[in-house]
Amino acid sequence: MLREKYKDEIEQILSRYSVKRSALIPLLYVAQRDQGYVTEAAMKEIAQILTLTPPQVYETITFYTMLNLKPVGKFHIQVCKSLMCALVGSDSLIGWIKTKLGIAPGESTADGNFTLSAVECLAACGTAPMMQINDDYYERLTEEKVDRILADLRSTGTSQLKSGPFMWPEAPKAQV
Repeated sequence: MLREKYKDEIEQILSRYSVKRSALIPLLYVAQRDQGYVTEAAMKEIAQILTLTPPQVYETITFYTMLNLKPVGKFHIQVCKSLMCALVGSDSLIGWIKTKLGIAPGESTADGNFTLSAVECLAACGTAPMMQINDDYYERLTEEKVDRILADLRSTGTSQLKSGPFMWPEAPKAQV
């Protein structure tokens, strides 16, 4: 029961909003942090806390890609499939990852390390194709970059990649 386990945090969240419904997303984050995804029981409990119906809670969860209805792997790979990313190869990127990991969008690897999701816009249209793994963005992706990222994740077991964070290439110096 979320109310018992996170009583103080729930009360603190509710105190921030004059309209109870406004606390929906923060409470969903509490539920997801607890189990790694939002369970049906948590949806019902949050609906009761906020005087909403469970379908109202469910429709919010299904709208936002950062909320999960089932367990996800240690590394949640979300590949943008919006128009800009699609125009520069996100479908090929999804296919490459599918081949490398042996899973389709919506599936997780047997070891529970990776989950692949195809999602709508992640707001990096100028650097497409791109993906988000947990909280980190990876942009201007190629098959080679994806291979390196997956290898680093497998070898380190964390989102701290051996190759370091993404760095924009330096612009050429202007000739005077």
